[in-house]
Amino acid sequence: MTKHDVYIYTDGSSRGNPGPGGYGIVMEWVGRGYRKEFAEGFQKTTNNRMELLAVIEALKKLKKNNLRVKVVSDSKYVVDAVKKGWVFNWERKGFKDRKNPDLWKDLLKEFRRHQVDFEWIKGHNNHPQNERCDQLAVEASKKTPLRRDEGYESQSLFE
Repeated sequence: MTKHDVYIYTDGSSRGNPGPGGYGIVMEWVGRGYRKEFAEGFQKTTNNRMELLAVIEALKKLKKNNLRVKVVSDSKYVVDAVKKGWVFNWERKGFKDRKNPDLWKDLLKEFRRHQVDFEWIKGHNNHPQNERCDQLAVEASKKTPLRRDEGYESQSLFE
């Protein structure tokens, strides 16, 4: 098993799908006692977009390149797309007929800056960091004012 420099826990939430949504992130630097939390909410989005955006935003927060990162998520959508290689096939095909191409492109850009392993965990299963991410995501979706998810809005014009 690869030793990791950073553990990233993420969750996305949408109250309605689409509806107001948010993401939550818990980042822990291995062996340094460093822990940071982040969250943001959006007016109208989807759960899958928030799951993806959480991972993207967490990876963007890493200031150094080529870190060994473990991303822990309860999103099969995100974890399977990377672990099973689907997203790389989608990229080769220009994300044709795929939802959220804007976010998948951003994810791959950040993913390639580091050595990233993904781990899926069952949601709402008493995993402390996952539960905290869920709480952060839901709270963020209820704050005002909420940001616009411009990627969702522009994508939904064509569906």
